[in-house]
Amino acid sequence: MDQSCLIEFRQVTKTFQSPAGAFTALKRLNLSIDEGEFVTVVGKSGSGKSTLLNMLSGIDHPTSGQVLVSDTRLDALSESESAVWRGKTIGIVFQFFQLLPTLTVVENVMLPMDFCRTYPFRERQPRAMRLLERVGLTPHAGKLPSALSGGEQQRVALCRALANDPPIIVADEPTGNLDSRTAEAVMGLFGELAQAGKTVVMVTHERNNIPSAIRKIVLNDGAIVHDSGVQKQQDGHA
Repeated sequence: MDQSCLIEFRQVTKTFQSPAGAFTALKRLNLSIDEGEFVTVVGKSGSGKSTLLNMLSGIDHPTSGQVLVSDTRLDALSESESAVWRGKTIGIVFQFFQLLPTLTVVENVMLPMDFCRTYPFRERQPRAMRLLERVGLTPHAGKLPSALSGGEQQRVALCRALANDPPIIVADEPTGNLDSRTAEAVMGLFGELAQAGKTVVMVTHERNNIPSAIRKIVLNDGAIVHDSGVQKQQDGHA
């Protein structure tokens, strides 16, 4: 694996079996993502976007091919090994926030630290509060998620994703339920994370509102039909 390359898909195929027959969601997909890149994956429903994210986060394994993050082959990990690896390596942000409704905002942010024990117990709440401060939500730390707006809940979800200081942030339609102004602010936060060295991989339907500086990958029927990162490399060598 290239030294700057953090994520690599090698000839990844994923086929699902159903009563209607076999469905191939990813077809011999090859993809390399460097450390600190901000990558968006777009495509219509059924194009393979969510399957790609599940492969990257170790939630699912390929039918054939390999997924590597640094020197770790995700398809070779057991289910328990995957859970531990994911807790320390991947921060996940969901479209519908997935905050636990009975926990306060700060408790939701602390949850990954409690699960992975990445920080001593006495450091977890202060760290969670510092993360909330970064997104302007310190005054809401003691509230339940239901007391917050959608944009505020998504910022809490982002703090939770950052709790264990993972190198990779994966976001599945994180702006899908937000108004345009709030969505722009959330995109800005992801951009800041990439500038600070995090690798951000985001699935989004906002095909036309992606800044040119962000790498855009278009999936169709399980294959990459456009990759602006590859296009830039080709232009650079022209």
